[in-house]
Amino acid sequence: MRRKIVAGNWKMNLDAAASKELIDALQAQSLNPDVTVAVAPPFVHLGAAVAQTQNSKIGVVAQNMHQAPSGAFTGEVSASMLTSIGVHTTLLGHSERRAYFHETDALLAKKVDAALENGLDVIFCFGEELEERKSAIHFDVVTRQLTDGLFHLDAAQWKKIVLAYEPVWAIGTGETASPEQAQEMHAHIRSVLANQYDNELAQGVSVLYGGSVKPANASEIFSQPDVDGGLIGGASLNAADFAAIVNAF
Repeated sequence: MRRKIVAGNWKMNLDAAASKELIDALQAQSLNPDVTVAVAPPFVHLGAAVAQTQNSKIGVVAQNMHQAPSGAFTGEVSASMLTSIGVHTTLLGHSERRAYFHETDALLAKKVDAALENGLDVIFCFGEELEERKSAIHFDVVTRQLTDGLFHLDAAQWKKIVLAYEPVWAIGTGETASPEQAQEMHAHIRSVLANQYDNELAQGVSVLYGGSVKPANASEIFSQPDVDGGLIGGASLNAADFAAIVNAF
């Protein structure tokens, strides 16, 4: 049975005090015990967040990492640095990394390899731009992102991969793919995985939806058969809203 997962991507938000306060507030919430819950604070808060969540069901995830093990890459963080402070999962390929920092599928394939080599799990993000959907090439775009970023992996390595489909036009815009649109794409993703590997692998990978998920729409989105949870942006900065999304299953 696939894991149900809700992860909160805090992006570049919250200072140290606010980070601690939000985690305290989350720990005070009643969260569905059948859902894997995680937060992705900025790099500077990761160590404190790991320590703060030691005895809770909330996991801590990095927002990104560099593909090299070390070197002259000012401002970057390596996989081994993350594992050394107790972080065991990282986001990779978020649309903002792709758009603002020009991360390509080829680069992301190297980051995925570095993460797995260091024992990290990966939440791999991908999705189409608005013009790509309007041009009816959104299925092709998603297929290419999966193929170029992940299809060099063998089947066993997929046990460490979670997918997060994020239609870029629905991130931070207030727009949301309809539950039917989300289901349609998630079913397509599974068909692509089945064609490359097999149906057992395709049915075993958790596929999250990301894009303006809120307490008001989470239940309907999560009720779709191929949607296994959400990668949550703005709503994850409010403990009550985030808890409501976790409990929407």
